[in-house]
Amino acid sequence: MQYESLVYGCIIDTNDPSAERIKANKTAMMALPFAQEWPFLSQEMFSVPESVLASNSSYMVHFGATYHGIEYEWQSWISHFERLLQRMYWVSAKVHLDTVVSGTHVFTWESEDEYHKPGSSGIRVHCEWSKEGNV
Repeated sequence: MQYESLVYGCIIDTNDPSAERIKANKTAMMALPFAQEWPFLSQEMFSVPESVLASNSSYMVHFGATYHGIEYEWQSWISHFERLLQRMYWVSAKVHLDTVVSGTHVFTWESEDEYHKPGSSGIRVHCEWSKEGNV
């Protein structure tokens, strides 16, 4: 039996992003390959909001996909995701990896400054792991 793994999360920017920031983030996500080119991190898995949904709420991009065996490509997935983050404006990002075999991993990226600007350094990542059920 082949198990599906879930990858989902969000990238959060400030609660008052400029049109320039929204456009830069959209451009970065639209530069990703299509799923048939590289299915692990593709345009199709991202929602690309045109604006903030409510006043005083953060600009948030949601993403998600299901995979068979993403755990074997995980280092590559993380590398591609961090390259995407390098090209975006954001305050924090969170990725959930839910697998039957290796449990749940939550990766959190935070900007070392008030926010991350495309091309700047200063990214911190933190990972938490939990496993439920029988070992």
